[in-house]
Amino acid sequence: MHIVVLGSAAGGGVPQWNCACPVCRLAWRGDPRVRPRTQSSVAVSVDGADWLLLNASPDIRQQIASCSPLHPGPGLRQSPLLALLVTNGDVDHIAGLLSLRERQSLTLYGTEETLKFVGANPIFDVMAHDKVERRKVTLDQWFEPLPGLKAEIFAVPGKVPLWLEQEGGEPGDGGAATVGVALEAEDRRIVYIPGCATLDEALLQRIEGCDLLFFDGTVWRDDDMIAAGVGTKTGRRMGHMPISGVDGSIAALADLSVGQRVFIHINNTNLILIEGSAEHAAVAAAGWTVAHDGLEFEL
Repeated sequence: MHIVVLGSAAGGGVPQWNCACPVCRLAWRGDPRVRPRTQSSVAVSVDGADWLLLNASPDIRQQIASCSPLHPGPGLRQSPLLALLVTNGDVDHIAGLLSLRERQSLTLYGTEETLKFVGANPIFDVMAHDKVERRKVTLDQWFEPLPGLKAEIFAVPGKVPLWLEQEGGEPGDGGAATVGVALEAEDRRIVYIPGCATLDEALLQRIEGCDLLFFDGTVWRDDDMIAAGVGTKTGRRMGHMPISGVDGSIAALADLSVGQRVFIHINNTNLILIEGSAEHAAVAAAGWTVAHDGLEFEL
């Protein structure tokens, strides 16, 4: 499998357009310790020709431009991007669908709940229904989004998108509002979980033995945004468990047999984004990679 991290940041990217938190301030100044990052998305291919996109970031046009395997051709209007799978209805995961409106044949996969979010807003009808098939995916059932690539989605403890909070849903209530993805090809397995409120035993079993894990790296500590002075919600309140601490993801996943471990969907306030920081060093010492745009893997 060929894997390219198109975007590695959480909503807003790095630097966020209106943010002067310590991390963003360094990025605005061009400090080499903080790489600019777009909002999270990953591209996967079996043959290097046909590609599946995991989540459609608002930055998708920039991400395609930066990834030569996704450039159009050889036809006048022909893209190697054949399928998209969205893990929830968060703005940073579906807003990029609006940029994919130029009558390109695609298959859009998602849970019934996520496709309901998309279908309820007529603006997404710019993705012509005669060109873009919206295909409902059932939890815990394998399907084939590309020839030779098997995929399975599974429930992850999380919450409804923030823009739908008035309809209810608290972190950890599960359901199909947030899902993870397992991908398999040629006896290799990827697990992709960009948002997770807590790690339960069922989820740990899903992750065990995978060759490559992308996991929620939104916050270093639960109070990252509060400590930075830019928000009032904790990470868990937003559906994201912290990386550090006895109840953090590093500790919870430490005993699992995993090939490569990568934090993705990293918020701009998270100090692991500063290369050389104590937080970045702690992640590396624990055997984790901090994702950045353009990071590639071959399995």
